Amino acid sequence: MDIRVHSHRHALQILETIPGFSQLLFEINEAIEELSDENLVSHFEQNFLGKPTKSLSKSINGLLESAFVKAGWQPQSQIFGDSRYGTHTWRLDFAKQTYIEEFNELGKLELVESGVSVEVAFNHQGNIAWNLLKPVIASEINHVEKALQTGVGVVIAATDNLKNAGGFDSAVGTYEQFVSNLLPLRNVLTVPVLIIGLEAPKTFKIAHRKSGNQTFGYVEKI
Repeated sequence: MDIRVHSHRHALQILETIPGFSQLLFEINEAIEELSDENLVSHFEQNFLGKPTKSLSKSINGLLESAFVKAGWQPQSQIFGDSRYGTHTWRLDFAKQTYIEEFNELGKLELVESGVSVEVAFNHQGNIAWNLLKPVIASEINHVEKALQTGVGVVIAATDNLKNAGGFDSAVGTYEQFVSNLLPLRNVLTVPVLIIGLEAPKTFKIAHRKSGNQTFGYVEKI
């Protein structure tokens, strides 16, 4: 699957050049490579054919989850260590820790624990700001102890092309909308965030048929 990327606060440069982070970027790219047309068609038809599933979102999520977990990422990772904040609201889709070199107060290099958090954002466009804020909350110092420390955030979203070809609901937030929200939120989004937009499949689209009050998606070759 082809992608588009937008780098906020030099996120891509940081992920590409800092050892530790670069390995996590490699694993993210490997997970996205699992989203081939063949894998998407196979997953969708094996799991959702004949069911009232309208879009590719569940197949994309399923393939990504399998790849991330295989690479040792923690799914549904809690942002905070406090059990009072263990609900879905305070969770990251995937997170993984690493060690990077930083200069301490004495000017000496030392290894510090950091990590990358990933949000796969196929939900309502009204949640765009919250999805962008999650990496900031997971990174910045606040009054609740973190479960995992985030250094860079990654948001994976559908482009407008995938939204149309993949049968997504019209209210789903897209890559283009995430990018347009970065400027007004710039002073709030204090950590590097990489926005990855998934492009539409090249060989098929998801078409819809209705039965009663239910809508069913199916693969239509193009």
